[in-house]
Amino acid sequence: MPTDPNTPSPEAPGAAATGEGHPQMTSEDSPDVGTIDELAQQAVEMDRLREENKGLQDQLLRKAAEFQNYRRRTEQQRSADEARASDRILVPFLEVFDDLRRSLDAARRQGKQDGENTSPAFDALAEGIDLVFKKYGATLEKMGVERIQAAGQPFSEDLHEAMMQQPAPDPETPEGTVLAEIQPGYRIGDRILRHSRVIVAQ
Repeated sequence: MPTDPNTPSPEAPGAAATGEGHPQMTSEDSPDVGTIDELAQQAVEMDRLREENKGLQDQLLRKAAEFQNYRRRTEQQRSADEARASDRILVPFLEVFDDLRRSLDAARRQGKQDGENTSPAFDALAEGIDLVFKKYGATLEKMGVERIQAAGQPFSEDLHEAMMQQPAPDPETPEGTVLAEIQPGYRIGDRILRHSRVIVAQ
């Protein structure tokens, strides 16, 4: 069938290659230069804020660690102060304990001298002193107080105070051995309440 030359022919399949019939991007659709700059500035600002936040977090962690160390040191110092205050209170009571021991020793010596000739009153007094001495010692023990070993031990400046030196009665006794105790010493754990006053072998 002959075609009319004046009749427009249908669009050929390859017409898309020429761009005909498709919308073209205009200057209005292209990204605005100002918008790009603004986004770039926002990205830079976000990076800055991230770094600042990281710095603040590090600073907060350091301050928290410093506070923990300060609190630990404060608690340790408080415990040490309380221990020293307790020690100062205990020392005078050790003097009373020594007096009781000396009184008990004197009563025992007198009892040995008198033998069966001691009076009932003396026996009751000696028994009473012994009872008080034992209770006193038990109370100190509950508080953690213990007597420092001295006689027969090597002299230690941390534990003993040398009052004098003298030759040992036994030639085989090593030099620096504690021969006798003049006044007992006491301790609580590693804390020395009072050094033992001793006689040391030359």
